[in-house]
Amino acid sequence: MNQYETVFILTPVLSDDQMKETVAKFKTLLTDNGAEILNEEAWGLKKLAYNIQKKSSGFYALLEFKAEPSVVNTLETGFRRDERVIRYITVKQDKYSAAYAEKRRAKWLAKKEA
Repeated sequence: MNQYETVFILTPVLSDDQMKETVAKFKTLLTDNGAEILNEEAWGLKKLAYNIQKKSSGFYALLEFKAEPSVVNTLETGFRRDERVIRYITVKQDKYSAAYAEKRRAKWLAKKEA
């Protein structure tokens, strides 16, 4: 199993509940296909560098997971079919980026608990 990181941007017209529901939908899509979710982060509403589909902001979300390569294809197909997703990118992590992600996760948890 490889380790992946995916960041996706959701349309800003969603309510907070709809945004959480959409993220949960993709998490269940991953777990149903045998992926192990390592981390989930909601970065919130951020301004985009340039307009996408006439929108200037979007809800950012990050998912880190371990899965087989075929699961990534399924996930990205789900992103393309969902009209709430504006953009997405999935990156396979090598051992160095995985180690960095682990440090970042520990820092994120320490910040969250404080």
